[in-house]
Amino acid sequence: MIHTRVTKSGLHLGVFLMNNLINFYAKNGLITDAHKLFDEMLVKNTFSWNIILSSYAKSGKFDKARWVFKEMPERNSVSWTAMIVGYNQMGMFENAISMFLEMISSRVSPTHFTFTNILASCSSLEALDIGRKVHSFVVKLGLSSYITVANSLLNMYGKSGDRDTAKVVFDRMTLRSTSSWNMMTTLYTQSGRLDLALSQFEQTIERDVVSWNAMIAGYNQHGFDTDALVFFSKMLKESCYVQNGLHSNAMELFRLMIDEGPKPNNYTLAAILVVCSSLASLNNGKQIHSVSIRSGEDSSVSVSNALITMYAKTANIEGARRVFRKISWRHDTISWTSMIVSLAQHGLGEEAIELFERMLYLGVKPDHITYVGVITACTHVGLVDKGQSYFSLMKKTHSIEPTPSHYACMIDLLGRAGLFQEALDFIEKMPIEPDVIAWGSLLNSCKVHKNVELAAIAAEKVLRIEPDNSGAYSTLANVYSASREWDSAAKTRKLMKDRGVKKEQGFSWVQIKDKVHIFGVQDGLHPQRDAIYKMIAELWDEIKKLGFIPDTESVLHDLDEELKEQILRHHSEKLAIAFGLISTPEKTTLRIMKNLRVCNDCHSAIKFISKVVGREIIVRDVTRFHHFKDGCCSCRDYW
Repeated sequence: MIHTRVTKSGLHLGVFLMNNLINFYAKNGLITDAHKLFDEMLVKNTFSWNIILSSYAKSGKFDKARWVFKEMPERNSVSWTAMIVGYNQMGMFENAISMFLEMISSRVSPTHFTFTNILASCSSLEALDIGRKVHSFVVKLGLSSYITVANSLLNMYGKSGDRDTAKVVFDRMTLRSTSSWNMMTTLYTQSGRLDLALSQFEQTIERDVVSWNAMIAGYNQHGFDTDALVFFSKMLKESCYVQNGLHSNAMELFRLMIDEGPKPNNYTLAAILVVCSSLASLNNGKQIHSVSIRSGEDSSVSVSNALITMYAKTANIEGARRVFRKISWRHDTISWTSMIVSLAQHGLGEEAIELFERMLYLGVKPDHITYVGVITACTHVGLVDKGQSYFSLMKKTHSIEPTPSHYACMIDLLGRAGLFQEALDFIEKMPIEPDVIAWGSLLNSCKVHKNVELAAIAAEKVLRIEPDNSGAYSTLANVYSASREWDSAAKTRKLMKDRGVKKEQGFSWVQIKDKVHIFGVQDGLHPQRDAIYKMIAELWDEIKKLGFIPDTESVLHDLDEELKEQILRHHSEKLAIAFGLISTPEKTTLRIMKNLRVCNDCHSAIKFISKVVGREIIVRDVTRFHHFKDGCCSCRDYW
């Protein structure tokens, strides 16, 4: 001990030097030594007491901290704040607030550091009412000009969902840090206002990795995977990790960053995991998971949440479950939401609902994305009453105003169940104008149930808002074709052509090792075309023997049955599956991705194929995952 050497030398240390020595021991975790030295002091001042108090509070030894606090002959703002900081670090936010209220009652004036910490307590509890009172006190004491205090106010209002007041606080700030801009950007992305988020992002002068990650995560959460990928690429280029134009592939950019740039932190890892999710690249995602473990960043909540999404979007729901279970003691709202949304996407509606109920039981407050997830879960398993009850609960219990996404989910819920009158009544009562997604949801439901009349109305509504929406033309034409109204289908396609609207082409892809193989309908360009077509022919014969009957109604053109069957046989997802079968070992799970909704014939055929080959085949289409195994699908033919 330094003190022992000083004592042996015969030197006498004054209060100032003794305090510094105690502080040295405390900061290095030698609390026992610090307290022993403290006890030996003949003269102590408030600073001496505060050092010991702070060391106990920060280490979670609150019995001793309270004892020191009680024994102090004089307490100042530092003493009270030390207790508040300690409570916050241990997650005891209610105690922190109680301590603050007691501090005020004792007529001790808080400092800007006190307010920064008590606002953090309010943020963690989403205690908006208390936070507003603290805000009033901040203004009264003239401390709102401190950037740390203003940022804490932004964080508190943001986490409590009061975006308007957060904007007022931001606008009144005379000085802003990068964190100030980042918090507003994040607030907009979380509330679905990506336009405002982008504007905020572009005004941020000094962007850091948090700035970029906020936009990447926002685009990803709201389904704009391509934009997320573009932003990730821009992030690495602007951050000088690579030279412009050196690589176009995001994974190559990331590998280069590992080789030549700084050690990836939790924000960068979370961002690249978003890219893996967008590309549905499980192999790359696993590699990033390994990188996060080696760097110790896998314990980060942001990385863990990104891992949940990555595993779910790459068709490995069990991997998502494992990550979720591993961080059970650190779940935040995003963790719960990520898992609920993941289960919903995989058609595991009952499990998603059970998890949501558990979340509520544990007192974790859901956000608007959580409700999108749980209502979607109800949609995928046809639980209409349950979905309606959650929609009501969202506003009445959690004071979350429905967004266009929630209204679209409800229309989808009712439409998929064939409750078209109820869906129309719901639209009629909506306090906002239905958007493209809302009418598009109804249009897709009309396709499932072959409701020609309502499909025409829904398509007209979509095209009135978005005249170049190719999906509306295609879906309406398909509804007409499925109902054998060939003239109406032809007129719709001609109208689409005359207006210069191009149909989105369907394609499927499968990743074998590190290479992605993409297939279109009747694709003959792959180097292994002959082997693929041979496998398709063999599978076709085998599944027909088991009772498979081609759904020629899925061919939406007026052709003879033989030609229709030939077209069906070579749909993109079937080609991708055939290639996967000849390129991977037996019993290997196949993961196929498709950019459009899987057709009825492919859905039926893949069920039979899974039985013939004895493999699980997972297909991710534009709306959900289908797990085909032993002749059955996880969606139970309700999609």
